[in-house]
Amino acid sequence: MYETVTRDIRVAVEPHFLADQSQPDQNRYLWAYRVTIRNDGGRTVQLRSRYWRITDGAGRVQEVRGDGVVGKQPMLAPGESFQYTSGTPLPTPSGFMTGTYQMQTGEGEEFDIDIPTFSLDSPHQSAIVH
Repeated sequence: MYETVTRDIRVAVEPHFLADQSQPDQNRYLWAYRVTIRNDGGRTVQLRSRYWRITDGAGRVQEVRGDGVVGKQPMLAPGESFQYTSGTPLPTPSGFMTGTYQMQTGEGEEFDIDIPTFSLDSPHQSAIVH
């Protein structure tokens, strides 16, 4: 699991390679990732939007922006958490993802929180020994 904390908001990510949905012979590798966002602070916040930077094993970058996550813009009171699962395809057997969520307080203050950089690894990646 990968985890980071920004302004008392904890983001944890757990990626899983989806072997049964991947097609290595067609350069199609799929991952699911479960994200847990927990408000360890003292103020209610709302997740407004997301930004993802997805880098495949060849160094190609895809950026994804959008409102909320999985069609929702969850409100998190102090001590509350929200969990969702999403996924991403890559044309290579490995890569990594990172990003930010834009949050907003009840008073209208907007701020970004970090999504930890996490590795997308499959058993199809050749091991390199240094």
